[in-house]
Amino acid sequence: MAKIIDLTKIRLLGFDWDKGNIDKNWLKHKISGEEAEEIFYNEPLLIFEDLKHSEKEKRFVAYGITDQGRKLTEVFVIRKNKIRIISARDQSRKEKKIYEKT
Repeated sequence: MAKIIDLTKIRLLGFDWDKGNIDKNWLKHKISGEEAEEIFYNEPLLIFEDLKHSEKEKRFVAYGITDQGRKLTEVFVIRKNKIRIISARDQSRKEKKIYEKT
């Protein structure tokens, strides 16, 4: 299991959205930008470094829950102290097992 990352040491200033990513997440997974952001304000939130895809910049994977109880997996980067969500989707069975152990 990858090491859980603690983002509380970083002074985050909100979210930075790319319109293409907002549209893609909605069309593929019916997840709005607002819903994707909710997991960062709810507990538990598990964040791991995505070593496999961190070639040009450090990427992270987050497992979290929305205000309505939807369990999501999101890939994101941090640019200029803002979270930039690349993709958001419902958790797989395997991801739910990991998330529900917390």
